[in-house]
Amino acid sequence: MFEYPVLLYPAEEGGFVVTFPDVPEAITQGEDKSDALFHARNALESALMFYIDDRRPLPKPSVRPELPTVAPVTLSCAKLALYQAMLDTDVREADLARRMDVAPTMVDRLLSLNHASKIEQIDAALAVLGKRLAVEMREAA
Repeated sequence: MFEYPVLLYPAEEGGFVVTFPDVPEAITQGEDKSDALFHARNALESALMFYIDDRRPLPKPSVRPELPTVAPVTLSCAKLALYQAMLDTDVREADLARRMDVAPTMVDRLLSLNHASKIEQIDAALAVLGKRLAVEMREAA
């Protein structure tokens, strides 16, 4: 759901630069392709936090089978799904906090990709929005 294609190209000073066609704010580099892709996850998560902070819609990942993809860690994907559900149902953070009967700071933490929330809390927030989280397993690339 949040797997974004990446472009890798050689950097002038050596190593590789990674950019995301669908998330122009995310850019990073590494010593080699593997290192660049390792750093790409952090760059992607940082950029997507700007979308949440600005209450902007998350960019939709394009389908580019010829390109490698990078996704946030699983917990961050769950948080991004919660954020997307909030946008889809036009529910703001304060509204969700009231519906869950929790402090607004708890919802802030649920939406922060830097906070180690419990998956049960994300499940509870999604339930309030009439959604549920589903996990699937795929073959590693």
